[in-house]
Amino acid sequence: MLPHGSFSHILKPMELHFTPEQQARIAQIATKAGTDPEHLVTNVVARYLDEEARFLAAVEKGLAAAERGEFIEEEEMDARVEAMFKP
Repeated sequence: MLPHGSFSHILKPMELHFTPEQQARIAQIATKAGTDPEHLVTNVVARYLDEEARFLAAVEKGLAAAERGEFIEEEEMDARVEAMFKP
């Protein structure tokens, strides 16, 4: 992780605005998690960004495979999707 001021010359600090209902939910969840709302939101955004980066990398990998002509049969795809949703 980069130091707090590392992007100061690239990105401006951000300010987020939540509805009162969202603020209440964030505060409630933060309290249950034993943290403060700002820390909770920071952690949620960090996890989201990590997951989004993994997703985009997987999409790029799949597109590259498709460009190389690497496909799977429809039956195998159906089986994979079904397996993903099995409890």
